[in-house]
Amino acid sequence: MPFLNTGKIKTFYRLEGNSGLPVLLLSHSIGTDHGMWEPQVSDLIQHFQVLRYDTRGHGASDAPAADYSIEQLGEDVLGLADGLGIRKFAFCGLSLGGAVGQWLAVHAPERVVRLVLANTSSKFGSREQWETRIRMVREGGMSAVVDLAMQRFFSPETVERGNPHAQSIKSVLLGTNPIGYLGCCAALRDFDSNAVLEKVSAPALVIAGKRDVSTPWAGNGEILAQKIARASSLQLDAAHLSNLECPRAFSSAVADFLLAGSPGDSLEKGFAIRRAVLGNDHVDRAVANTNDLNREFQDLITRYAWGTVWTRPGLDIRTRRLLVLAMTAALGRVEEFRMHLKAGLKAGLELSDVKEVLLQAAIYAGVPAANTAFQIAREETAGKDEV
Repeated sequence: MPFLNTGKIKTFYRLEGNSGLPVLLLSHSIGTDHGMWEPQVSDLIQHFQVLRYDTRGHGASDAPAADYSIEQLGEDVLGLADGLGIRKFAFCGLSLGGAVGQWLAVHAPERVVRLVLANTSSKFGSREQWETRIRMVREGGMSAVVDLAMQRFFSPETVERGNPHAQSIKSVLLGTNPIGYLGCCAALRDFDSNAVLEKVSAPALVIAGKRDVSTPWAGNGEILAQKIARASSLQLDAAHLSNLECPRAFSSAVADFLLAGSPGDSLEKGFAIRRAVLGNDHVDRAVANTNDLNREFQDLITRYAWGTVWTRPGLDIRTRRLLVLAMTAALGRVEEFRMHLKAGLKAGLELSDVKEVLLQAAIYAGVPAANTAFQIAREETAGKDEV
């Protein structure tokens, strides 16, 4: 299992994605673990090498019996990054993770490229509130605070729907080591960054939940957005764990922010994604056939269809492939359908994917359109398992 000694403790981590991509480090809330970020990984891994870890006192990381500090938790992150040979990284932290992100941005500004502070604060309530929670856990274990935490983590509708993320978080919370949880309660109790926020130089995105009663916008995210010089902000229709209540909106906002100003113009990006989706042979033929008549058209589709729309982070490549197949089948654009079908199958799209798309097309666009598309699919998959 991936463990690394960071200072005096052993930290559990997961580093996923292609080496060479920019590193995005994700830091979770108190009472959860690195699995909290699962919905974001599939969205972000196409653009970043994603590093998740279990904060000291949580998950599989060590949980020494002591009061922790945000400084300690920040140094754990630097030790993890150093041990993995990561010099610079973008950082996204939620709640407790956001406090760690603030400390890193102030005390290790040369390491933090961009900063996402989600559902967090420069000061987490009163000392008395934390002392009450600490006493409850000491006397009754994690079950003493699970109902309170769930009411703050998620909106009532999410819990009532039986949301699987909510059920998973509840299990993780109940399984959290009480000693480690108490250590992190102390860290949040003692945290106050108000005097140093103006030292944050990295571009920052502050995300708040409109239903968040733990760190509501007023007095929390609002202060971060005001005091951090290069901060922008976003409010989602979510409670405290906004990345789980609004996972797609959260991922899109983070990706849009982190990728803003990335190197390469739309033409360069367009050629790169066009080659990745359709293959080098197809693009080479298109380039070779470019002349004075169609030069501007080739530039148009490369810059805007490929370099602007296909490179947007809100949908992954597989989803975009399936959408194109559905729309070209529905509209009877047989040449485009065949081209994208061949390219998709060559790149790993499965016949079961194609079948489901065409069944949907049969219902919503009509049987004749789907029938033609099924015939083309059979022609292109001759010798393979039939669609």
